[in-house]
Amino acid sequence: MEYVEYINEALRPAVTEKEIVLDLFAGCGGLSLGFEAAGYKTIGYEMDSAAAATYNQNLIGECHSVKLDLSFNYPQAQIIIGGPPCQPFSVGGHQKGIEDARDGFPIFIDAVKRLQPKVFMFENVRGLLYTNKWYFELVLKELRELGYHVDFKLLNAVHYGVPQNRERLFVIGHRSKFTFPSPQLHKVTVGEAIGDTMLTTPPESKFLNASMDRYVANYEKASACINPRDLYPHKPARTLTCRNLAGATGDMQRIRLKDGKRRRLLHSEAARLQSFPDWFCFEGNETQRFNQIGNAVPPLLAYQFAQALKACYKLPQTQDASEIQKLDLSLPKVLSLFPS
Repeated sequence: MEYVEYINEALRPAVTEKEIVLDLFAGCGGLSLGFEAAGYKTIGYEMDSAAAATYNQNLIGECHSVKLDLSFNYPQAQIIIGGPPCQPFSVGGHQKGIEDARDGFPIFIDAVKRLQPKVFMFENVRGLLYTNKWYFELVLKELRELGYHVDFKLLNAVHYGVPQNRERLFVIGHRSKFTFPSPQLHKVTVGEAIGDTMLTTPPESKFLNASMDRYVANYEKASACINPRDLYPHKPARTLTCRNLAGATGDMQRIRLKDGKRRRLLHSEAARLQSFPDWFCFEGNETQRFNQIGNAVPPLLAYQFAQALKACYKLPQTQDASEIQKLDLSLPKVLSLFPS
């Protein structure tokens, strides 16, 4: 179990750097865990109290269970990270936009304006590059006008040691030079991650019944699925989401046992497939814990990004922050940056 031993040791928090990292919309701390393992103390903000409790249970930094707004008074920090939510966007694009309180981008941009960090990064869904590209281009424009070079890339976590195919968009803002982490040739498999438990049936196991098996079969037939969407020990997992972890859907993450029965993933197995160490404890009820895991940035990928940002941070700036035009941080000005 080289993979398990590695994440259990490599992802232990240890503060060695003087800079403070602000994690906005921090969830249970997947991003922050990667940054604390790279030596940074973090301060998190997350409105979900169960996720904030998980963060505080496992990390050195403190997570505040609050709802952020455009008038929030942040502590000083040199690096800002986060995963701004963007639920309001529909297939049609321009619907609620800034009027939807669930949109976290104005808040993230406001924090960058106020604190002027040397570097920042955020992670988001791949759809921001496609269906909602109009909005993403607007976000990039506003960040670049603050004097930052902004780079972005669609990355699959499976190329960075995570045993899961998980495509997400990563955006980096800096004033020097940033190099994305290098992909790895070896893809870690489900067997390498949970091979010691996946064919067992602990007391907390939940099995698919005959009715659920029929539902799954109908779902896979309707979606033209060639192979059953069970977890295979010789392959990486499919993308873990809140829906296919916590919900009893046709697309649920499940394991086929030797006797043909299928069971849902255990929390501990889902956590390993997201690269959370075994010592990382999740707070809340069953659904809350699965949701925290499904929403998280894989800490192992976050750790590699933290190392890359550390290298970028230590480079001299190509543009002094003092040269940036003074910004109007009033609420009307911030709101005017986004279409209604």
